[in-house]
Amino acid sequence: MSISSSLNAGVMGLNVNSARLATISNNVANASTYGYKRAEASFSSMVLQQRRNAYAAGGVRVDTQKLVDERGALISTGSSMDIAVAGQGLIPVTDTAGVSQGADERPLMFTPTGAFATDQNGFLRTPGGLFLLGWPADANGDIGGVSRRTGTDLQAVNVGVNQFSAEATTEITMGVNLPALATEDTGTGDPYILPIEYYDNLGKIQSITATFTPVPAAPGAAATNQWTVDIVDDGAVPPVSIGTLNLTFADTPTAGGTILTAAAGGGASYDDTTGLLSLNLSSGPATIDIGRPGESDGITQLSANFAPFNISKNGAPIGDLQAIEIDPQGLLEAVYDTGFRRVLYQIPVAMVPNLNGLSPTDDQAYRISQESGDFYLWDAGEGPVGETAGYALMESTTDIGTEMTDLIRTQRAYASNAKIIQTVDEMLQETTNLIR
Repeated sequence: MSISSSLNAGVMGLNVNSARLATISNNVANASTYGYKRAEASFSSMVLQQRRNAYAAGGVRVDTQKLVDERGALISTGSSMDIAVAGQGLIPVTDTAGVSQGADERPLMFTPTGAFATDQNGFLRTPGGLFLLGWPADANGDIGGVSRRTGTDLQAVNVGVNQFSAEATTEITMGVNLPALATEDTGTGDPYILPIEYYDNLGKIQSITATFTPVPAAPGAAATNQWTVDIVDDGAVPPVSIGTLNLTFADTPTAGGTILTAAAGGGASYDDTTGLLSLNLSSGPATIDIGRPGESDGITQLSANFAPFNISKNGAPIGDLQAIEIDPQGLLEAVYDTGFRRVLYQIPVAMVPNLNGLSPTDDQAYRISQESGDFYLWDAGEGPVGETAGYALMESTTDIGTEMTDLIRTQRAYASNAKIIQTVDEMLQETTNLIR
């Protein structure tokens, strides 16, 4: 009966508009919630099989979903551990239980942004209890081969064990000019001594001493342009020679003053294709860049005074952790008061085929579902995902003006469906009165 189908359609209209009211209420309530993705209620009609001389109202049904693919604006904050994805994608997180569980049992969730801070155990977590996950890096900042389709290699980010840090020196650059006059027949053969500092494995400052001894020419002969170099590690107990070098410099119009030949010995080796002198310090293997033959960016011999013009080294002394920062590629770095920076973790950005198919959980986090498809962990800023931004949070995607407009429409639609039910009731009452 058509009048009965009208009643059913009216009731269904009340139900679907109640669902839309619920989504609007949730959107408005979370208008200031960072990382909130608004919900949407979509109506679709239901059609019953019709007869020529009668029409039956099929009614309406509602489908609700989170619009996870919508991106909120990023706002700047004062905390380096406020992290957001500047574009598509989500960062991996877990809950309190997942911190101590293995990868197979750990709840894996994703969030577009988070105000992370260090807890009492050194883990980075949000006030709502979401713990940041990442791939741990080695001493060189490399993560190695990791699984990108599972969370097997992800670990809860812990910065408490990196409160102090030091890095041993492994690379030294030696830019020195040796006086050409010292290799002429008037040369005295007096050595030139150059101390160079380096950092050992404990962050302590040590030094090596390079002694440059010229080979003077015989009386009346041309300059030899030859030098011997002895390198002593003063950090060893007792100090020990760790390498020697025999240098001959060119005296030509095109390469004058540059290295012609270099022969290493005493435990050191020289590679003329890279210009690196390899030797062993007390803290481990290291290289000294003395320059390649024919180039003037290392050791030179010109008619000038003895002059160290470019002495530098890598490594860092012991430093106290000052801040944790993330760069656009997702590299989480520890910044120490010495200026040294160390990569601790790489935070990947996850992407799924259908973002709106993710299952929402508390605290603006989402889980994988059948509708979302499987995730893939990208490096931030590559493929379809955006870069990671520190000192930033993502605003809610709720637009108050739009929600208020939808609220008015929903209220009118609800009242109209209620009027249908009232009208059907009056018509049925009229039918009942016919019996009296």
